[in-house]
Amino acid sequence: MLIQEREMVRRILHVDLDAFFVSVEQTLDQTLRGKPVVVGGDPNRRGVVACASYEARGYGLKAGMSLSAARRICPHAIFLRGDFSRYRNASARFMDIIVEFTPDVEPLGLEEAFLDLTGFEPLYGPVRETALRIKRLISEELGLTASIGIASSKVVAKVASDQSKPDGLIEVAAGEERTFLAPLSVNKLPCIGPKTERTLKRMGIITIGDLARLPLNLLKQSFGVHGDVIHQYANGVDNRRLELPAPAKSISRESTFAEDTLDRTFLRATLHYLCERVGGALRAQGKQARCVTLKLRYADFESITRSRSLRDGIDADGIIFQVGCSLMDKALEQRNTPVRLIGIGVSNLTEGRQLDMFDPWMEKQRRLNKAIDSIRSKYGFVAVEVGFTLPLREIFPIDSGRYRLETPSLSR
Repeated sequence: MLIQEREMVRRILHVDLDAFFVSVEQTLDQTLRGKPVVVGGDPNRRGVVACASYEARGYGLKAGMSLSAARRICPHAIFLRGDFSRYRNASARFMDIIVEFTPDVEPLGLEEAFLDLTGFEPLYGPVRETALRIKRLISEELGLTASIGIASSKVVAKVASDQSKPDGLIEVAAGEERTFLAPLSVNKLPCIGPKTERTLKRMGIITIGDLARLPLNLLKQSFGVHGDVIHQYANGVDNRRLELPAPAKSISRESTFAEDTLDRTFLRATLHYLCERVGGALRAQGKQARCVTLKLRYADFESITRSRSLRDGIDADGIIFQVGCSLMDKALEQRNTPVRLIGIGVSNLTEGRQLDMFDPWMEKQRRLNKAIDSIRSKYGFVAVEVGFTLPLREIFPIDSGRYRLETPSLSR
């Protein structure tokens, strides 16, 4: 007796929290519900929209738009600074919910993730019922809504969740991928950016169905190797596996200023604060770094990075600042132009630490940092400050024990 094995059909979910930043704020302040709300900052100062409620989107507001333009379009919108720590905490709770269903989770930023539920039907039942259960748990435990797409591949699941927004669920049956995609605009495919869309429209290609019917050779001639990806995605073909989270290869923090500045005292104060945040994150992960990188963006939007490799791994705030400050001073000597953004990062991370028996200062520094970390974790970051960062008290508000830097990207 011959037994034919059937290939197991992949069931990929794309789960996306709707208007995430705004929705978190609305759970904390019910009066914001049903209103045009923008998270990003004060529209009287420089910045961009980080997130807009669906009511605000109805007026044409969208992420990346300048706050001043958003206010012109919708003057009665409610503008909020935003709080990254709130969103990070909500994201962690979101991830806790979805990993209960499968270990195969690929996070995409704070508010969305792919899940592979292939083969889990005997355990949970139909995948659609599992998706509804996930939506219900997110609503009950977080007070947020999620949109979910279910398909045999990542790209179709992503398009399906986008089409189901807000608070919807679309399942694309195996074999129906092309039929589902065909009537949609080409810009619904994740691989189609504005430039590619304009090129396709000049070719008379408006829908994904139009795109799927183009010969592969023509797409390769027009878009090079990317043409092969476009052709596969347009036909609903995507064999990529989920990319499970890997250990961080770098740690960085940055801030965009409300006004361009060349005030060295202010720049050093901000840099020192960012270095302390990076150092604290390093120590929390039990890692050391062998490379320090400074990032500057000038008033004309030109960005530069300057790096320095170190002989030994370090995790001390003071050393990170010393290297970063040296890189900054040298960069500003070469170009004395007002600065719009400053950032500091560390990379080439290693586990553990090595003690230098001939350098007792390093051991003292380690103990001091450990004590300061302990105090800050209990009483807040500003419970212990060095003289370098004191000027920030006159500029930035303190929220949840730490400075809330004016940054349109809601940097940590």
